[in-house]
Amino acid sequence: MIGVFDSGVGGMTVARAIEQALPDYRLVYFGDLARTPYGSKSAATISRYSCQNVDFLLARGARIIVVACNSAASVATATLRATYDLPLFEVIGPAVAQAARLSTHGRVGVIGTRATIRSGVYEQLLQQQNAACRVFSAPCPLLVPLVEEGWLDKRETKMILRRYLAPLQQQQVDTLVLGCTHYPLLKELIQRRIGSRVRVIDSSKALAEELAAFLKANPEVAQTLNRRDEGDNLYYVSDVTEAATQTARRIFGRSIELHAATGTGDI
Repeated sequence: MIGVFDSGVGGMTVARAIEQALPDYRLVYFGDLARTPYGSKSAATISRYSCQNVDFLLARGARIIVVACNSAASVATATLRATYDLPLFEVIGPAVAQAARLSTHGRVGVIGTRATIRSGVYEQLLQQQNAACRVFSAPCPLLVPLVEEGWLDKRETKMILRRYLAPLQQQQVDTLVLGCTHYPLLKELIQRRIGSRVRVIDSSKALAEELAAFLKANPEVAQTLNRRDEGDNLYYVSDVTEAATQTARRIFGRSIELHAATGTGDI
């Protein structure tokens, strides 16, 4: 199966995009709700959690891993690649490539968790692709808990977004990268606040397209994956909550059964 993990339910935006791009393949998802958010934790802790998450997915049949968490992708990808000998995809690279291609004036904004912004990974990768690109980053630590609680259209959320996006508006960014997989659930609000002329980049579809291209080019890997006619996709969380269930329904447009991740050792 295709294994996908995130610190919570935001990574389900990636799982949904993979479902749409690769409807014939099964996936298994793990959302670490009991330990979310990752963005406020140290790099060492995030890396340790990420390895535990991968172990959980491998034990349930995953043969490909998708890191659907920007905080984990920004600080744990190197550790994961060194630890596991299997195809591994993450959400940052596809978003960077899209932003570099679509930015009209080379002024790119990035919003994310503290860990993602602190890592500087978006600045580094964007400037590798376009040395003239200027990157303006803003940590937005309150957005993940707001999404996890389902506060997608609350007045308080709108006020916080306005505060977070104001410095990027002052810098006149022409492209904005949503550097957290929770943020697409706020995409409409973000687009309204940042302005219609700014391109808002959601990495979920770009990552799904990259994964689909990889499987097409590597049929020997595709043959190792379970097909949908062998069973349904599986969604696990380390803490089953009503808010998570409601958020999953919003993302997929249907009811999603969230399984408790029992027997997971340190998780």
